[in-house]
Formats: sequence, structure tokens, C-alpha cells
Amino acid sequence: MKILRLYFFLFSPACRVPSLCATTAAMLQLQNLSKNFAGTPLFSDISWHLKKGERVALVGENGAGKSTLMKIIAGLIESSSGEIRFARGAKASYLPQDGIVTAGQSLFHEARGALSELLVMEDELHRLGLQLEQLPHDSCDHEQLLEKYGELQEQFRHGGGYTMEAEIGTVLKGLGFVQSDWMRDCGEFSGGWQMRIALARLLLQKPDVLLLDEPTNHLDIEARNWLEEYLCNYPGSVILVSHDRFFMDSVCSRIAEVWNHTIADYHCRYSTYLTQRDERVTALRNAKRIQDEEIEKTEDFIRRFRYQANKASQVQSRIKQLEKVERIVLPPERKKIRFQFPDAPKSGKNVMELRGLTRSFGDHTVLDRIDLTIEKGERVALVGHNGAGKSTLMAVLAGGEIQGGERIIGHNVSMDYFAQDQASVLDPERSAYDELYADAPYVMVPRLRDILGSFLFSGDDINKKVAVLSGGERNRLALAKMLLRPSNLLLMDEPTNHLDLYSKEVLLEALKGFDGTVVFVSHDRYFVNALATRVVEVDNGGVENYFGDYEYYLSKKAGQEPTGKGEVSKASAQKDDSGSPVSSAAAPALLPPLNKEVRLKDREEEKRRKRDDQARQKRLADVESQISSVEKSLAELEAEMNAPGFFDDAGRGLQGGERHAALNLQLEGLYAQWEEISG
Repeated sequence: MKILRLYFFLFSPACRVPSLCATTAAMLQLQNLSKNFAGTPLFSDISWHLKKGERVALVGENGAGKSTLMKIIAGLIESSSGEIRFARGAKASYLPQDGIVTAGQSLFHEARGALSELLVMEDELHRLGLQLEQLPHDSCDHEQLLEKYGELQEQFRHGGGYTMEAEIGTVLKGLGFVQSDWMRDCGEFSGGWQMRIALARLLLQKPDVLLLDEPTNHLDIEARNWLEEYLCNYPGSVILVSHDRFFMDSVCSRIAEVWNHTIADYHCRYSTYLTQRDERVTALRNAKRIQDEEIEKTEDFIRRFRYQANKASQVQSRIKQLEKVERIVLPPERKKIRFQFPDAPKSGKNVMELRGLTRSFGDHTVLDRIDLTIEKGERVALVGHNGAGKSTLMAVLAGGEIQGGERIIGHNVSMDYFAQDQASVLDPERSAYDELYADAPYVMVPRLRDILGSFLFSGDDINKKVAVLSGGERNRLALAKMLLRPSNLLLMDEPTNHLDLYSKEVLLEALKGFDGTVVFVSHDRYFVNALATRVVEVDNGGVENYFGDYEYYLSKKAGQEPTGKGEVSKASAQKDDSGSPVSSAAAPALLPPLNKEVRLKDREEEKRRKRDDQARQKRLADVESQISSVEKSLAELEAEMNAPGFFDDAGRGLQGGERHAALNLQLEGLYAQWEEISG
């Protein structure tokens, strides 16, 4: 009997995680860790380890328990059971997604406060230095004090005490702070910059285990690039949660997926993990199917032969086998978002044109006499460092105030604007349904529930108040409102904020399928590269065009620095037959290409398996029919032989006995065939 064992090899924690005795170099070890909420398991009996210097991306669906696991490791919440072990003397520090606010001292002193141990040593060195100055050289305590001073000075030097101000400057500059910010009170900085301050403190502390929950949420592309390089050279271990696949591919060489109440390890980059994960889940589903088939056959055997005396031992054996089987449990399928923007009304070739446009805030000129033309069908990405003017340019395109120049809207253009804080302008007192209903045209009202369902608001979720929705849910609701009216120009400022990787992919596919024009800002480099047909860099009050995707933009930037403040390059994009621009540089293979031959082979294999299964079922039915016929003949013969006087005729009795033996022999052969076909 072949009750399936494959599951235990592929998916049991024991096969994925080396034993603790084999992980003596581990910086962190989790032993049989479990966490339950109101009796519902979030994860169960996790055994996992992290080696020194490893950089691991913690991935999984929203609600799988990624942030909870990091908080348990950081000691902020307790596990339901199990144990956490750190290497001797090791420390872990945690950066949450948001919610950290500091005020009361300057940015520089706030960052400097992260180096508390060095500051204590610095004060002690100063105190000892004063004592040495006052103590006579011939004093008996002088040599002992001098030796203590030398030892402490060496510790201070080894810990980076003499370079700590330079280190502070490097980290602050890398995260986007300019030197004029250093003496500003931390309370003057907005929420996103507050999280940068918290990140700076954490990086300066250099904990042995760095726990980062969405560290790129509040970083622009330049700061993300710097953080990538910093983490790649970080001397300790890193566990991070991120919705930026480009960032994970660059930083992490190991993926730990929280799924199905446990952790599955993939020792590869994120892009490779996607392929391996699909293969693993497919194997699990196939294992579940095969196991179900084996169990069904066993249960069928038990039902059929339970009352056959000559099969009693085999029936009992199969009953015991079934009791020992650990059933494979598949988690529920991920809820899928599927949506598409309404068909775009026809517009003219030039959708929007800016001529000599100027936008200032007081004495500060953000956009200085810029010229820019947006053509039909383009997907334009606005890039630049924080404060360069991307959101200002987006607001101008949407109809915001200008100080000079002109903004010309093309023929029959109808636009929809998704502002950077679009989710925050939702009415917190309305339900998700009421928020959509408030802006819906009359003809769209019957479709509101379908639209909400497409964005994962179903059942009672549509009655949730906006105030209690998560950041991702609010962004999805704001995106849903863009489906209420058809438009041919979408202006989208950071639409990917707070969206998980899967939701970003769905939004990306919807925008690729949109037949209008898109102008967008995003700090997600994969998203930009996959969508943009033109990159417009905003810097120093001007704009510069790069007719290609993000990789093309980076390669051109590496070759030459753009010049011409306030001017647009006169490069021209290639067009397809419909007049829509075509990227002048092919996107890199950030996702593994789909193998058509493999898919075709899989389909053929599935067809062959179905044909074989149908043939097997037919043979099985034939054998079962023969078994039924022989059992009927045997029952009739036994009834005849049990009749009074049957054995009075010796010849008849001999024939009856021989026929009975022959029927039993035939039945045994049919049983053997049945088992062979079933197995």
C-alpha cells in the first residue's frame, strides 16, 4: 500500500531546517515557535535559524504573520510557545513600518544619541584624561590609570569613536538629509522623514540582527539605492520585510516565506524564489491529489471487503495505515484582485503641453520655465530625488496653480488624478461602500459591489469605516474610485504606496492594458521599469527626457549627465502602427521568462495522465463486474451445497466441491487484479 510520503520530505519543517547542533554559527535560532490569536494559529512549531552576515527577506501574504514574527524576535510581543536564542552577546533592533515620532533636539544630536555606548566611553575618556592631568607622574596610581585609559581608548577606536561624526554624516546624507537639516529640530520633520530619522538611528546602532519592516516605504529612489549598498555591506545579519522586489533582489540572497503556518526557506534571490515557489506549491497540490486518491482507494477497499472473512487481516492493516497518515492540508487560495480601467475616450495626438511653465513657492522656484509635451498612448514616469518637484509637476498637470507660462490641454482630454495623499482625503466616517457611492454616476451604482469585490472588499468588508482600514486597503479603495468614470489621461502620484507585491502586480497589469495615456510617479523601480515608455527626470527646476524604460534611463545617466535647465531634449521616440510610443530599450528580465515548451509538455502529460486514468477506471470496472458475478455464483453454489441431501449423491458432492474451489481460486485472481489496477 502506498500512502503518500512525499509531503513529509518536501514540506515538513524537519527537512527544511538543519538541526540546532548543525547551526552552531547561527546568530539567531527559533525553536518550536508558535503564535496563536484567539485560538487561531498564526504559525506553529517554527524551527529556523539565521547565520551571521545573512540577509533574509521575510515574505508572505498580508496577515501571514511577518511583522508579528519580527516583533517576537525583537522582544516586543511574546510567542504562545517555543524559544528564541541569540548568539552570546548578540542584540536585535527593530524598525516598524510607521508610528515613530521624535522631537525636542536637533537631527544631528538625535542621530548621535544612537551611539550611546561610544558616548559613554567618550565621557569616561574625558574624565580619565582630566585625572591624568591632575595626577603627578610619580604617583603610584598614575601607571594604573594610564593603562586603563589606553585600554578604553583602544575600545573607543575599535568601536568607531573617532569616526562617529563622519559615520553620522554618511548615514544622514545617504537617507536624503542635507547638511542644513542637521541643526533643525526633529519635530519639524514630517511623518516620512521621521521614519528616516528612526532608520538612521537604527543603522548607526549597528545591532547584530537588524529587523526592518518596510524600510523603503518612505524613501525615494536615490535613498533606496544608498540603503541597498549599505545593507549589502552590513557586517551583521538582516531580516527585512519589503514590497520592493528590486530592493529584495539586490540585498537578499535568501527568502523565508511565512506560509501555511510555518516557514519555507529558499536560498536564492526573490525573482528565482517566485519560480521555485510555484514549483513547490504545484508539488504540494499534486501530493495532496495523489494522497487523496490513495486514501480513497484504501477506504474503497475497506468498504468492499470489510465483511469478507478471507480479507479481514488486510482490511485491518489498511485501517491502521489510514489512522497513521498525516493528511496534507492546503491553505485557502489567495484572494485575487482583477480589474481593468474603463475604455479610454479618443483624444488628440498631443494630450498635454506645457510651454515656459513656472511654479514657485515663495522665493523658491520649483519649476523654472519648463517645456513638456505628453503624447497620446505614452506611459511617462517622473523621477527625481525628494523635493525635486515631481509631485509639484504632477499637480500642475492636474490643473494646479502656476506663476508663468501656459498649460495646454489637448482635444477631448478627460483626466483622473490620483494624488500622493489620495487615500488620506477619503472620508473616515464613511463606509467603503458609501465612499464609492458618494462619487458614483447613477449608471455605475449597480456595479459598485462588483468593483469593491474586485479590490477585495467583499461581504461585511464593504461596511467597514474608512477610519479602520489599513494603508493598503485605503489605497485600494482610492484606486477603485478611478474606475467610476472613463478617462483617457491618468495622473498617478505614488499609486503603489502601501500596496503589497501582489497588488502592485495587478495594478501594473491593469495600467499596461489601459489604452489611454499615463503619467505617474513611483519609487518602485520594478514598477517604473515595467510600465514606463518614457522617463522624465525632474531636477534643479528643469526636466530632461529619456525615451525608454528605467534601465535605459540609468544607462544613459551613467554615460552622460543631462543638461539644459528648463529645456526638454529633442529626442524622438519610435512609434508603433497606432502611433503609440515604443520603448527604445528592452526591459531586463527581472522575472524569469515563461517556458512555453515546459507548459506544453505539462499539458500533454496531464492529457496522457487523464487518458491512462480513464483506461484504468474502465479496467477496474470490468474486474469489479467479474468479481460481482463470481461472488454471486459462489453464493448460489454455497446455498445449493447447504441444501439437505446435496451430498447424498457422491458424484454431485465431488463436482460441487471442485467447482467451489475453482470459483474461490478465480475470485482470488480477480482480487489480485483489482489490487494491481488500484495500486
